[in-house]
Amino acid sequence: MLTSLAKLCCAALALAPAAAWAQSGLMESPELSRPPTMVLLTERTVAGGKQATGVYQIERDPLMPDVRRVKVWLELPNDLQVRNETIRCSPKMPMRVTNDGRNLIARQLNPGGAISPGNRLDHLIWWAVCFPELAKQDPATLADKARELGYSGHLQESEQRLPSTGR
Repeated sequence: MLTSLAKLCCAALALAPAAAWAQSGLMESPELSRPPTMVLLTERTVAGGKQATGVYQIERDPLMPDVRRVKVWLELPNDLQVRNETIRCSPKMPMRVTNDGRNLIARQLNPGGAISPGNRLDHLIWWAVCFPELAKQDPATLADKARELGYSGHLQESEQRLPSTGR
């Protein structure tokens, strides 16, 4: 019998990252190709252009009501990655399942807890997917809202890396 985490990871593995068209030179600027429904979470000017992160195409999993599937847009001036990710919105085990091209990464989160540079993006994405009305707000300011929504703010954050077979 598969554990809840194993089911979540298997579901995320089935969704491969999509970015080949951006890297093949088929577009001039990733910024011009942003999906119109994308919620822009971060954007800053870097050498050569802009770096941006956004989410779009958020869908509920029909079998697991607290799970969402989402496309995460990771843009650099000369590169674009679109990752299919899985987000668990459950107060007992909030999680972001992503990948880095080599590993499947399952990060257990603590909404309402401490925000650092190392977990800020995870929390920005998690809040935008689980509570779209709170997208773009600084997750460090959402502790009271998290508790109001049933999150304790006292969960231990952790990360598990699982080697991927690639495609």
